[in-house]
Amino acid sequence: MQSDVTQSVAQSQIRSIVERIERLEEEKKAIADDIKEVYAEAKSNGFDTKTLRKVVTLRKKDRAEREEEEAMLDLYLNALGMISTGISQD
Repeated sequence: MQSDVTQSVAQSQIRSIVERIERLEEEKKAIADDIKEVYAEAKSNGFDTKTLRKVVTLRKKDRAEREEEEAMLDLYLNALGMISTGISQD
């Protein structure tokens, strides 16, 4: 008898967890759709959505993290000869 009650409680908990996850997944999809609409609106107003996405990503980072990322990017680009350092190589 105890096992049946325990199993019933476990099944109820699993069902509740799965239903909560499903509800959150639906909300996540709705939010993703809303974000897509905002980017579409920005694009129709002449903004570059790729750049906007990059700005949003950068705003999530703190200043030190952004500066470190930019320094690494500059280092790699310089190593590939894609940017000049302003130092004459005579």
